[in-house]
Formats: sequence, C-alpha cells, structure tokens
Amino acid sequence: MLTRLKAKSERKVAKQICKVVLDHFEKEYSRELGDAWHTVRDILTSPSCWQYAVLLNRFNYPFELEKDLHLKGYHSLFQGSLPYYPKSMKCYLSRTPHRMPSERHQTGNLKKYYLLNAASLLPVLALELRDGEKVLDLCAGPGGKSIALLQCAYPGYLHCNEYDSLRLRWLRQTLESFIPQPLVNVIKVSELDGREMGDSQPETFDKVLVDAPCSNDRSWLFSSDSQNAACRISQRRNLPLLQIELLSHFNIEEEKKQHFQHIILYYFKKGKNATEMQKKDLCSVWRRCCG
Repeated sequence: MLTRLKAKSERKVAKQICKVVLDHFEKEYSRELGDAWHTVRDILTSPSCWQYAVLLNRFNYPFELEKDLHLKGYHSLFQGSLPYYPKSMKCYLSRTPHRMPSERHQTGNLKKYYLLNAASLLPVLALELRDGEKVLDLCAGPGGKSIALLQCAYPGYLHCNEYDSLRLRWLRQTLESFIPQPLVNVIKVSELDGREMGDSQPETFDKVLVDAPCSNDRSWLFSSDSQNAACRISQRRNLPLLQIELLSHFNIEEEKKQHFQHIILYYFKKGKNATEMQKKDLCSVWRRCCG
C-alpha cells in the first residue's frame, strides 16, 4: 500500500519557488539568523527534505497502513517522552525525509490518516484534553489540530472557529472527512473574529487552543502568484500584533502573565520600525492583559 502511495506522490509536479518571497527571506533572515540561514534556506527550498508526520484516524483505523509504516522504518512519535500522550493517538514519522500523498476527500467516506508537521501536535498535547471537557480551537483552519484533539479524547463540546473564509471551507471539509456523524453533533463551526470571542463567551470553555496566525513561510515561498505574495509579505508585519490581541482576550493565569509580558517586550524591542499606531496598539494590549 505504501509503495502505491509513494509512486502516486512522485508523479506530482515539482513546486516552483516564488522569487519575490525568496528575495525577502534572504534579506530578512540572513540578518536575523546569520550563518544559520544557509542551512535553514537549504531545507526551506527543498520540499523533499521536509518532514511530515502521519496521524492515523481512530475513527477509520488503517491497520494495513500501520503495518506498512512499521516495515518501512516509521517510528511512533513522542511516545514515552511526554507526560501526556493518550494511547488513542497514533502518529508516525519516517526516519528519512519522505512524504505520503494526502487522501482525496470523498463525501461519506472517512479518511484513514492526516499529514501534518510533527511540531503541530505539541500544543494539542500540552492542552491535555480529557473526555467531556469543553474546548475552543480559536484559529482552527484548516483543521489539523481539531482532528488531533479528537484523537486524544471525546470532548463534551468542541467549538472550531476560523475567521478566514477559505480556511473555513477547508476546516468544514476536514471535519467531514475525519469525524463520524455521531461526534459531529458535539462540534460547532463558526467564522468569528477571535479577538471578540473571549468577551462574548466568558467562562464558556474549560480549555482554549490558540494556534495564532503565523507567516507560514513554506507555503508563501512556493506561492504561484507573485503579486499576491508581495501583498502577504507586507501583511506579515502586522502578525505579531494580531497574535498578541488574540491571546489577550482570554484569561491568563497569573503564573503565565510574566511570560506574556516578556513576549510583548520582545515585540517592543524588535519593533523599531513599527508605526506609531502599532506601538499604541501594543501599549493598549499591555495595559489590558498585563496591567
């Protein structure tokens, strides 16, 4: 089975690097990372070197695929190395760079596995979700972390929110592809501004997962639209402020507040080129959540 999947993957057209984005990265990251940028650049521009974990779907378990993964040298991810790792979560990683193709969406048929970066599972596991808990996935699109949460436990209520309309469509399709109908009844999907949800729904959730919007450098680097890529490069300057605003609208435990202050101070120091409006916004966030 794995051999057939690999052959199918190799037939795909190679990705093309967007020069506008690469030039921007050369300027930005060579200054920030120094000599380390050369190594990062080699990995970033070589999709064949990217690592993808294979998260198996417990609602349509692929026993045959799991056997093939073992035979090919894949190993179980994180098992035994973290304080919280539920037995129901099965995730495998190849010891050599390799990517399996994604499964096609078929209405009425549940997919057997989901591909994601292994690091994406860390915030999910850090949440330590238990059966019956009410949980909010604030920036849920395209759905990978929501799927991972449901591999860990059966929540009493799962609210998946995504403000971006395109990612919202991906989110709905992902949930349909991986989650059986009875479980869908405890899931709500919304398209709300995450910065307003903390005030509009206070004390609603036991736990909140905030995978704040980030630059997603790999997808931008291989954007086929240079004009759109240039626009997104301009927009990414405001991402740190958006990230802080999303985090600030949910209660912060006292022991985490000092760490949050350090994050904001970091952006002040890095923000020498920030506009006066951005600096005022950061001051407002500081007063609201750290004052």
